[in-house]
Amino acid sequence: MSGRALFCQPRRIRRGATLTLVFAGVLVAGAATGSFPESARPERKIAVGPVGAATRHEAVQKAAAEAMADGKSPTEAAERAVSRSGDRWGAVYSESEYEEFRQALDGSYTGVGLWARLEPDGRIEVTKVRPGSPAADAGIRRGDRLRSVDGSEVDGRPVTEVIALLRGDAEDAPAGTTVTLGLQRGKRAWTEKLRRARLSTDSVTDRRLTGGVTVIKIAAFTKGTADAVRAALRAAPAEAGIVLDLRGNSGGLVTEAVDTASSFLDGGLVATYDIEGAQRSLHAAAGGDTARPLVTLVDGGTMSAAELLTGALQDRGRAVVIGSRTFGKGSIQMPTKLPDGSVAELTVGHYRTPSGHAVDGRGITPDLEAGAGALERAETVLTGLGDPS
Repeated sequence: MSGRALFCQPRRIRRGATLTLVFAGVLVAGAATGSFPESARPERKIAVGPVGAATRHEAVQKAAAEAMADGKSPTEAAERAVSRSGDRWGAVYSESEYEEFRQALDGSYTGVGLWARLEPDGRIEVTKVRPGSPAADAGIRRGDRLRSVDGSEVDGRPVTEVIALLRGDAEDAPAGTTVTLGLQRGKRAWTEKLRRARLSTDSVTDRRLTGGVTVIKIAAFTKGTADAVRAALRAAPAEAGIVLDLRGNSGGLVTEAVDTASSFLDGGLVATYDIEGAQRSLHAAAGGDTARPLVTLVDGGTMSAAELLTGALQDRGRAVVIGSRTFGKGSIQMPTKLPDGSVAELTVGHYRTPSGHAVDGRGITPDLEAGAGALERAETVLTGLGDPS
């Protein structure tokens, strides 16, 4: 584990319930960490990246070891050391929390199978129920109102907090534990006790628009994402335009992002990055579809591996990027295992797009600015791209 370079979503995380917001994001908005290919994973325990990276890792490990020797919590000591390091993206996980995070990357999570949104009046409304999930088996439907979770009222609360309540703490709410929901449908109000289960994330969905345009939505770059994108492309009408929707995609496995780029590029550079003081590069495989008109949708929730893919398609002239400036998460984290099994992550490098654009703290500027009407704008652009005149 200590040799695995990670490309993580933004977070400054405390242990416990706050961390569940990260995992909940896999269900709601696709939040997940991302990892670089095997060739980018150094074998040494201490990362030697940009100036100070090795020192920060050593300081965190030393603080954890000293705390354990004194009979104190190594995890809490590591958290204080990470906070003092000034690392914007530094984080500490307990062993079970990190395992939950790893499972999320593999495309699964523990929950009840509900998607929800916060309505303007403060109500939390169920927007989707996963077939075969505990929620579906209980008869919960899209449009139902979620009023409470285990007796805690949820009106007006951020969706991430609500989903975190549904999932529970990573250590205390594994698959098989129960959660009680307060629900309402019309005038009927009732409670439902559900048993949490291990579910898959379904990170890729696709739909057909009038005229044959196919919208491929990637919620997160979890295991199997690139294969799902390729399947969606094969099913799309020949030569029809593609909208690659990366809005709200806060990252994932970088290997999956690069493989996804390979679906639209005929080889060539995807990104460069530095790690352990060395410059390296990521390349697409040859043979991708370079003929279909392609538009990529982004917004302020497009982060990390999703920005890596966006930058590659934009810089290589493969896609017109529409939306708003992306988040700007272009740093690389490396995890180090601590004496009690917990894991500390610290920044060890950064990546750049093919043209040399540094994403971290800057984001990617779309070719065309658009807000709520981004999809309609994409359809118009695709019509022009597909016009042989």
